[in-house]
Amino acid sequence: MPPLLSGLLVSAAVDRGFLVGRPGVGVAWLAGFGAAMAVRAYAARAGFPHLAAVVEPFRDALVERVVRGALARPTAGPAEVARLTEQVESARQLTATLLRTLRGVGVTLAAALLGLTLLAPAVLPLVLLPLLAAGLLFTRLLRPLVERRRAVVLAEERLAAEAGRALHGLRDVQATGTQTQVGAQLAETARLSAAASRALGRSSALRALVVALGGRLPVLAVLAAAPWLLAHDALTPGELLGVTTYLIQQLDPAVRTLAGTVGGWLLGLTVVLDRLAITSAHPTTPDPAPSDPAPSAPEPSLRLTALHYTHAPTAAPVLDGLDATLAAGEHIAVVGPSGTGKSTLAALLAGLLPPASGELAIDGVRPSSLPAAERARLVALLPQEAYVFPGPLRENLTWLAPTAADAQLAHATALLGADALVDRLGGPDAVLTDPAALSAGERQLLALVRTYLSPAPVVVLDEATCHLDAAAEERVERAFAARPGTLVVVAHRISSALRADRVLMLDGGRGILARHGDLQVLSPLYRELVGHWLGSAVPGTAVPPAGSVS
Repeated sequence: MPPLLSGLLVSAAVDRGFLVGRPGVGVAWLAGFGAAMAVRAYAARAGFPHLAAVVEPFRDALVERVVRGALARPTAGPAEVARLTEQVESARQLTATLLRTLRGVGVTLAAALLGLTLLAPAVLPLVLLPLLAAGLLFTRLLRPLVERRRAVVLAEERLAAEAGRALHGLRDVQATGTQTQVGAQLAETARLSAAASRALGRSSALRALVVALGGRLPVLAVLAAAPWLLAHDALTPGELLGVTTYLIQQLDPAVRTLAGTVGGWLLGLTVVLDRLAITSAHPTTPDPAPSDPAPSAPEPSLRLTALHYTHAPTAAPVLDGLDATLAAGEHIAVVGPSGTGKSTLAALLAGLLPPASGELAIDGVRPSSLPAAERARLVALLPQEAYVFPGPLRENLTWLAPTAADAQLAHATALLGADALVDRLGGPDAVLTDPAALSAGERQLLALVRTYLSPAPVVVLDEATCHLDAAAEERVERAFAARPGTLVVVAHRISSALRADRVLMLDGGRGILARHGDLQVLSPLYRELVGHWLGSAVPGTAVPPAGSVS
């Protein structure tokens, strides 16, 4: 009621009361505004029990989820449980504040604009255009704000985890004399956490521009146009004061609340709930093959069951009982330290190596049991060192798809960013006399086009973009992910894992297949890889060498 009536009542008090020498009438109109405020206060007080009826069960459900998740994880320590409990309380407070504030902001904006329309439609363009610009800017800011707030939460979690481990093993640290190293590691983690917070602060500061556009600029525009509006009888003095009341008392506070407080709270709640959903989930071995699948479930495109492989009978196994199930059309990234079997797994997927035991099947077919031609139609493998042979460039590009039309070839080269290279070489009909004259990255681009045109429904890229820069690698991986079929990327950079549907973390002959966020909880080693990547993403820090995360 007050946002709708404030300007109308103030305008009536001025034009019909004070300016015509009837102060009693003016006071009466203002008393009506006071009555509206009293009704609003009573309604706000009466709404709290209903708010509690929503928020408290929500909090109780979160607490139950956190406790069940902690009990199901024997590795969950007191520090982790305390942090999750703190996040639950944050979620409760943020939800209550948002429910109460968003309703008020929405009602205020709608009612103030309606009141302005009823009181002085001539000023609407002066108000709506800046407000629309502020809304568009605020929408553009939401995504980077969410990403940077999530980076802050992850950095704080990593700092808490490392500090907890250091305190838990304090006696061992003292016994081994590694106080300096552990202290330096904690200091670096704290520095990265502070840098992430500063990056969030810089992005949050841009919300002041939203306030200036949506809250302050309409006031300045109306005041600048006021002499002309009064001179041409477009507004009365009372209507001008009423418009100013709407803008200063209703619109400007609402925009400030939306851009500042609500923006921060809403983003905070989004990140907190996302982290609670991940960290409080029951950590089971991801996606084991069901022993008795439902008859209606579709056959997965790729299944690894107790996969075992050794390079020699007496050697330690490279893969030891690996289980994983990939759905048709899924995009998987394979990560892990050097020597954990990533390239071996790629060769097994392509059927170039038979497993020592266990089973690897694509739609029920074992690739290693197929003749070479049939295997190539099922799986396309592109290794790190791309092969380009002397001869026509078109034959190099269409080797796996000889009947590809010119339009298909042009589309693939443009999509993967190889069109400039093909043009520089003289077009698809040019002849390559010395492929060694091409750089490693250029050979990879040509081989990637060849693989993209392949009819194979499964593509395995074994560090096949390692000689491309990060932007070119992202372009290639997004193109292959949009290509029909299943994509397996042996990651050269940890950023490849962020683009995948799920990530297969190899370590010690076994693997964990899960979403990126889940893996940060399930695998300490993967957390370390992500920590290196987050550190390289902070301005002023060096990018870690590729070998450290591949």
